[in-house]
Amino acid sequence: MSVPLLDVNAQNHPLESELQAAFSRVLQHGRFIMGPEMETFEKEIADMVGVKHALAVSSGTDALLLALMALDIGPGDEVLCPAFTFFATAGAVSRLGAVPVFTDICPICFNMDVNDARAKITPRTKAIIPVHLFGQCADMDPILALAQEKGLRVIEDGAQAIGSTYKGRGCGSMGDFGAYSFFPSKNLGGFGDGGMLVTNDDALAEFARVLRVHGSKPKYYHHYVGGNFRMDTLQCALLSVKVKRYGEYTAQRQANAAHYTEALSALPGVVQADPSHCKCTTTQDAWLEGQGARIVLPVGYVHNTHIWNQYTLRVIGAGQRDSLRDHLQKAGIGCEIYYPLTLDQQPCFADLPEASLTGCEVSHRMAQEVLSIPIYGELTEAQRNEVIAGIAAWLSA
Repeated sequence: MSVPLLDVNAQNHPLESELQAAFSRVLQHGRFIMGPEMETFEKEIADMVGVKHALAVSSGTDALLLALMALDIGPGDEVLCPAFTFFATAGAVSRLGAVPVFTDICPICFNMDVNDARAKITPRTKAIIPVHLFGQCADMDPILALAQEKGLRVIEDGAQAIGSTYKGRGCGSMGDFGAYSFFPSKNLGGFGDGGMLVTNDDALAEFARVLRVHGSKPKYYHHYVGGNFRMDTLQCALLSVKVKRYGEYTAQRQANAAHYTEALSALPGVVQADPSHCKCTTTQDAWLEGQGARIVLPVGYVHNTHIWNQYTLRVIGAGQRDSLRDHLQKAGIGCEIYYPLTLDQQPCFADLPEASLTGCEVSHRMAQEVLSIPIYGELTEAQRNEVIAGIAAWLSA
């Protein structure tokens, strides 16, 4: 049985009549940019994540870029961001002439190691961008405390984690800004590009709204140089159909993750990561060796609500990850490496100062070990079992 890594049609096609009705409403009123559906969708997201302000924007990348612009991050400023994440996090920083400084990550949750972030702060550091990778929040309390101590701004990159929580607080609601993506592969996936920027700060929200439309207020009077960061009305209308079911989609992913964890943990050589080893690779390595671990399963921290954008395995041993990937792909089972190259290893950042590119050894190791398997909500029990059987066959080969 073939199992795709993701099947967006399995979620979208059952909503066909509602989606077509939403399209017809937009077609009839003709307000294709910043129409009434945009305001409705913004309110739905603000209510869901627990913030005062939500601004629909053209993409998750532009949400990050707009946040940085609203916080006046520019040439020469340094911004801390994890080395192990998608390119957009650091790309937005670099586009403004600022300098991304890459921090290492925790080997348990794959998120920013705040201890490494502290060590890399300089007088030029202006902001921190923790990324809530794979659907689980970073350890925000120490990150926020560090930012307050050092006078730094915090932009939460929640592109993969909308609807997740940290100690009861919504992902994206804790920093100065939170940024989300509605790229079709995300848990709340749209029908093209789209994003959202959220904040609880009235002044920042107003400034970001002005920057969103070329820095103009009123129309044709430009006090700032902003950008065209608007989200199409149609995307807002279509996503509004899906957001009403987002709790159901999340529950399905959580059930799939629980099924994987229970079944895979029973296989020889498979263990689940231990949260007590958070930010400590040495302790974890000794434990993994004692367990004879070949595969490490992901874990959701007890204080977090994990939404499982990805279910990411670590495959221990040189070349073993690629071996498992090749085995699964040959069997028709979708899998993907997120991410095969860390940001500090990207060619476009080769000329950054040495301080921006050092001390990311855990990130480098994860790039050699991680492999994500299908976790989308519409995955059937038979498909899940096919994935488990494929992994079991590789372990016993």
